[in-house]
Parts: sequence; C-alpha cells; structure tokens
Amino acid sequence: MSFSTWLAFFAASWAISFSPGPGAISAMASGLKYGFRRGYWTTIGLILGILIQFMIVAVGLGAVLAASEVAFGIIKWLGVAYLIYLGWKQFRTDAAPVAVEANDPAPFRVHELILRGCLINITNPKGTVFLMAVVPQFLNLSQPLTMQYVTIAATLCFTDLVAMGCYTTLAARILRLLRSPRHIRWLNRGFGAMFILAGTVLASFSHNK
Repeated sequence: MSFSTWLAFFAASWAISFSPGPGAISAMASGLKYGFRRGYWTTIGLILGILIQFMIVAVGLGAVLAASEVAFGIIKWLGVAYLIYLGWKQFRTDAAPVAVEANDPAPFRVHELILRGCLINITNPKGTVFLMAVVPQFLNLSQPLTMQYVTIAATLCFTDLVAMGCYTTLAARILRLLRSPRHIRWLNRGFGAMFILAGTVLASFSHNK
C-alpha cells in the first residue's frame, strides 16, 4: 500500500469512526454512567468487535452475509434485539448521579463493559457489509495482502479509539455538571431512546443496501 493510498484511507477512517451509530451511543452511555476512565472499557470492546468484523471480511466470510439473506437476517435481528434490550435497560437505569471522581465508584465489571461493546459491533451486519464495500477500494491486489489488511485494521482501530474516547469524554464532562437526579433520569432515557432508535434503523437495513 502506497503512502498516498494509506493517507486517503486514514482520512476516510475519521469519517467512519465519528459517524453516529450504536458504537457512539454506547460510548456516551458508558461515559455518562461511569465517567471516562471506567466507561472507556466499552470502547475496548467496540474495537474488539471491529477487529472480529474485519477478520470476517478478510477471510471472505463477509461474502456469505452478502450472498445469503438467511445469514444476514439472523445477524441483523440479533443486533436489533440486543440494541433494543440495551435501550430498555438504559431507559430504566437508576437516576442517581454518578460521581466521576468519587473514591467509592458505582460498581461495574470490566469484562461486562468489554463484552457489551464487542457484541454491539459484532451483531451489526451493516458494519461488515460496509467494510466489504470500503476495504477493497484501498487494496493493491498486485502486492501481498496480509500487511495491507494489518495496516488498514490498525488505522481504523486508532481512529475509532480516538473517536469513541471523544464521545465518552463528552458524556463524562456533561455528567460533572449535573446534580439533579431528574436530569440524570432524562439523560438515561434519552440514551435509551437512542439505542432503541439505532435498533429500529438497523431493522430497516435490507440485504441489498
């Protein structure tokens, strides 16, 4: 891969990473509830999900989702159900404010946040199909593909780490300004509604798009 080709993909990656979607909503929801330092574990899960999707595309299994409506439908509806489930949980979460700098933070499990982020990206077939459409445009088929895949994956992970970090920080900063449980309750309901909306949008994503 030439430097100019990588630079073009690097620029595209920022647009991809900052585009609103389930990942951004999840990062903000974690920032709201846990603050940046703890909530950022969700981003690690999101990155793992991206890497798994990328490997699916790289080994050619993404073609199965593109060719099989049944396989595509199964993954899509799993994603829809999971996003709506997250939305319902967020909508009903405790309204008590979270002290980001408190010595006794709200209880949380790192592996649960990582798994949550990972599942959000894995169960989104639109991401796989999107990668299938974008990645080939930057490959030099006359050169070995392994290092090109590694370069593309590393670039996308870097931009996503920064983008999701920004979303998490945004929510955490807003959190510090909140003192009323009523404000927290409505923010949680807002994030819950966004999760459900993301699931609804995913449900409308057809096999041919």
